[in-house]
Amino acid sequence: MNRLANETSPYLKQHAHNPVDWYPWGEEAFAKARAEDKPLFLSIGYSACHWCHVMERESFESDEIAAILNEHFVSIKVDREERPDVDSIYMEAVQMMTGHGGWPMSVFLTPAGEPFYAGTYFPPDDRHGMPGFRRVLGHVAQAFRMRRSDVDEAAREVTAAIGARTRRADETSAPLVDLAAAAARIAQNYDPVHGGFGGAPKFPPSMTLDFLMQIDSGREIVVNTLTKMERGGMYDHVGGGFHRYSVDARWLVPHFEKMLYDNALLARVYTRAWQWTKDPLFARTANDILGYVQREMTSPDGGFYSSQDADSEGEEGKFYVWSRAEVMSILGEEEGRVFCALFDITEHGNWEGSNILNVPRDPDAVAADLGLTSEQLRDVAARGRCKLYGVRAQRIPPARDDKILTGWNGWMLAAFAEAKLAFGKYEDVVRANAEFLIRRNGMRTDRIRGLLEDYSGAAWGLTLAYEATHERRYLDAARQLVDQIVARFHDDENGGFFDTPIDGEKLITRPKDLFDNATPSGNSVTCELLLRMAILFGNEEYARIATRAIESIYPIAERYPSGFGFLLGVAAWRAGQPKEIAITGTDVAALERVVGETFLPHRVLVAGEGSADLPLMEGRAQDRTMAYVCHGYACQEPTNNPDRLRELLLR
Repeated sequence: MNRLANETSPYLKQHAHNPVDWYPWGEEAFAKARAEDKPLFLSIGYSACHWCHVMERESFESDEIAAILNEHFVSIKVDREERPDVDSIYMEAVQMMTGHGGWPMSVFLTPAGEPFYAGTYFPPDDRHGMPGFRRVLGHVAQAFRMRRSDVDEAAREVTAAIGARTRRADETSAPLVDLAAAAARIAQNYDPVHGGFGGAPKFPPSMTLDFLMQIDSGREIVVNTLTKMERGGMYDHVGGGFHRYSVDARWLVPHFEKMLYDNALLARVYTRAWQWTKDPLFARTANDILGYVQREMTSPDGGFYSSQDADSEGEEGKFYVWSRAEVMSILGEEEGRVFCALFDITEHGNWEGSNILNVPRDPDAVAADLGLTSEQLRDVAARGRCKLYGVRAQRIPPARDDKILTGWNGWMLAAFAEAKLAFGKYEDVVRANAEFLIRRNGMRTDRIRGLLEDYSGAAWGLTLAYEATHERRYLDAARQLVDQIVARFHDDENGGFFDTPIDGEKLITRPKDLFDNATPSGNSVTCELLLRMAILFGNEEYARIATRAIESIYPIAERYPSGFGFLLGVAAWRAGQPKEIAITGTDVAALERVVGETFLPHRVLVAGEGSADLPLMEGRAQDRTMAYVCHGYACQEPTNNPDRLRELLLR
C-alpha cells in the first residue's frame, strides 16, 4: 500500500494499492522533488470518472509503468472534487498546452510546481494516433535531464499566462450586462427539435435556463428543454435523479454517473419552472430528484454524498438498463405491454442490445393509441417504476463516493430549501443539512480547509434555509461566512473573489474561477449572496462589492453568455428591484404557501420571532399575522389574506 491509504477521499483510496509510489498533494512530495531534482507527475481525477478508472487499470496498476514513474518522477494523485483550486490552475495549463481539457488530467511539473507538459488520458502504448504513456514518460524524463533550460523557460511562460487571468479585463467601469442581448446570443445555439443547446454531447443547462426564466425570456426554450431532458434516458425514470450528460443530441444515452451538483441545480430549476408554468411534470421531476437524494445520497448526520459511479460489475450502465423480457416478467403481460410502449422498451433494445428507459413520444398520444386515459397510463407507469425499482435494488449498485463537500452540500441545501417553500415538504432535510454545514464552519471536508466555493455555497444554502424555516441561526451563520469571504477572498485591486483565501496554501498562482461551467462559480454565488445580505441587513457595502465584482467579469460574460448562466441571473437581480416580503405573527403557513408557489426569482423573505430586529421588520407588529410586500422602494398595504398577497406579489 502507498501513502494514499491514509487519505479520506474514496478516489485516492482507490489508488492505495497501485505500485505507483503516490503522494497526496502536499509539501512532502514537493520537498522530495526538490531534494532529488526530479519532475513531478500530477494526476487529477475523480471517483465517478470512467476514463480515470481505465487509465488506472492500464497504467497505474502496471508494474512496468510504475517502475518508470517511481524512478524518474515524484507522483501526486489529486481528487479534483477535494481540491478544485489545484484542479483549476492545472486544467488551465492543460487547455493552454493542448487546446482541450478533461479528466483524467496528466500534468508534468518542475519541482517548484510549474507545469511544462500536459495531457489528459494516455493509453499505455501508442494507440489510435495517441502517444503511449510509456513513451510520454520517457520523453518527459529525458527532456527534464537533457534540456532543462527549455523546460524551465516553458514552465515560466505557462505559469505567467495562468496568473494573468486574475487581472481585470477592462479597467474602466463597465455597464451591467445587456440581459436581452445575452439571452438572444444564447438562443442562437438552441436546438428546437430536442431542446438544449448545440449537438452531442449535451449537458443539462440548468443555470442558463434559470437565467432565461428570471428575465421572462425564451419560454419555449425552457419548457421544451426541461421536458425533453425529463423524457430522455439521461433521467433515471426508475430511481429519480439525472445522470451527468447525454452522449447524443436527443438526451437518450447518458454517461451514467450521477453527480450531487447536477441534481442540486436541476432540482432547483425544475422547482422554479413549476412555479413559473405550473406544469405538474416539473413538480414531479423536482420531487423525484429530491427523493432520490434523500434515499441514496444522504448521510446519517445530514450531509449529502458526492456521486455515484457510471460502472457496476465493470460495465457502464449495467445497473440501469433492461431487457423487454425482464420487464414483461416483472409487470405481467398487460401492464408490461403498456409500460414498454411508453418507455421505448423493445426486443432489440435502444442501446447495445439493452433498453434505456425514455419517453420518445408524448404520453397523451401513447395513451390514445393504447385506448387508455392519460390518468390510467400514469397509474401504470407509476406502478411499473415502483416494481422495477424493487427488482433493481437487488442488483449490484454502482460505487458511491461518500465524500461530503461543503460547497456542493450548500447548493443541494438551496434546492431543498426552495422546494420546502414550494411544496411544503423537506423541512427535516433542510434543518439536518443546515446544522451539518454550521458544524463544518467553512471547512471543505473534515480535513481540508474551505475554498470560495465552500464558503459561498454554504452561506447561500443557509440563507435559503433561513427563508424556508425562519431559523435565525442559519442566517447569522451565513452572514459570518459572507464576512469571511469579504475579508479573506476579495480581490481588492481588481474586484471579484479569489478561489483561495489570503491566508491559505500558496500555489503557483492564486486561482480565480469566473465561469459557470458544470457548477456555479464561487464569484457568481458570492455576488448573489451579497445582494441578498444587502437587503436583509440593510448594508449597502455588500451591494457595492457585488456590483463591482459583476462589472469586473462583464467583458468576458458579454462575449460568452452561455458560460455565465448563474452570473447573468445575478446581474438580472442587480438590474431589477427584488420583492421584499416580511411575514409577522405565528400562524404563517397559508401566507408562506403563497410565497412558495409564486415564481419570484428576485425576492427576500423574512419571518419568525427571531427576525424582529431585521430592517424589513422595522415598525411591524410581531403579534399579528400579516404579510408586508415592498418593491421598488414602495410598500403595499399589509394583508393577512392569501389571495390578496398573491395579487401583490404578481404586480
